[in-house]
Amino acid sequence: MAQPVVHFEVIGEDPRRLREFFGDLFGWTFDTPSPVAPEVSAPDSYGFLELIPAADGSGIRGGVGGGPGYPRHSVVYIGVPDVEAALVRAEQLGGSRVLGPVTSPSGLTIGHFTDPEGTLLGVAAAGLTPPSA
Repeated sequence: MAQPVVHFEVIGEDPRRLREFFGDLFGWTFDTPSPVAPEVSAPDSYGFLELIPAADGSGIRGGVGGGPGYPRHSVVYIGVPDVEAALVRAEQLGGSRVLGPVTSPSGLTIGHFTDPEGTLLGVAAAGLTPPSA
């Protein structure tokens, strides 16, 4: 079965500024702080973006975070049943593991890998849901 894209992130050294930028540009509002693994973002600097559906109901959730010392990047996450198994398979196919698996305080498990050309991608345990209110 094909796996869907379930989440995106933008990580930078000044996450507050990034959230203001994307908020002004796209009208996004963030739930900040949101639970996140410290390997991904400074704990109080991650803002979760609720699903903003397109006219057909499709769309994905996202997040903007980081902090000093977090490398600037953006990443899309593909939902998988088993993060470790997906990272192992990526390595078998010529990719390289970058991070994980790591688990956030909300229980979400993620991993990062690069494809054979060096592009960063992420995998997340299936059923990615927003943090509880």
